[in-house]
Amino acid sequence: MTPPILAYLATALGYGALAAYFWRTRWAHPIQAASDKAAGTGAWEQVAVLAPLTLHAVLLYQSTLAGPEVRLGIGIAASLIVWLSVLIYWFGSFIYHVQGLQALVMPIAAIGCLVPLVAPGARTLPNAQLLAFKAHLLISMLAYGFFTIASLHVLLMAVLEKRLHGGQLRPALTRLPPLLTMERILFQLIGAGFVLLTLSLASGIVFSEEVFGKPLSPNHKTVFGVLSWMIFGALLWGRRRYGWRGRVAMRWTLTGFLMLVLAYFGSRFVLEVVLQRTA
Repeated sequence: MTPPILAYLATALGYGALAAYFWRTRWAHPIQAASDKAAGTGAWEQVAVLAPLTLHAVLLYQSTLAGPEVRLGIGIAASLIVWLSVLIYWFGSFIYHVQGLQALVMPIAAIGCLVPLVAPGARTLPNAQLLAFKAHLLISMLAYGFFTIASLHVLLMAVLEKRLHGGQLRPALTRLPPLLTMERILFQLIGAGFVLLTLSLASGIVFSEEVFGKPLSPNHKTVFGVLSWMIFGALLWGRRRYGWRGRVAMRWTLTGFLMLVLAYFGSRFVLEVVLQRTA
């Protein structure tokens, strides 16, 4: 079942309206909060995020699971990862008050939910009925979601660090947690993502052995996936052993995320967008 275009546009409009609101109230003209609680995301703001998030979930369900078969393509996969990123951020907003992140997450969500319209390329997934495959797909998407939020978090840290060194700190940035606190949050995100990525690779091996009778083959997806795993593993080890932080952590995070993006989207982009193949 293909959802109507108006539903996609309504979802993008919801995300876009929130992006404009968070930009105006958190960056362009920061609101003056009377308490630490008010400085974070308000209760009504968290409820407002649920509106486009829920509609986005319905669209993803109709595109992938509503029919008798499971369908997935580069556009739907990108949209799903964006949705999971917003969901992870939404849950995280109850714990952390990183208010500057909303202005980064929402515009990406507005664009991400529209990607299936320009890159439909959905194909029926073989062996989708197997539990090993379902576990592998879910864990992989969650790993992408955590690393996407981590990468956005790194960009926010880079802006904060640059402003601090330049002596031009915007009022909105003064109400962010200290850089050390933001680094701790970053490595919590990376740690969770690394565990999921490890499980993703392990479940991929189990799935491959169950279906093909052999472990993962060294194809494009496997090579870049393992490279990403090694980069994030080295970063976590360097943090624990040598106290890596600051720009070193930022570079390793973005490099690992790039490898992860290439692992799936590199090959799928060539097949589905360049070569117009869905099988």
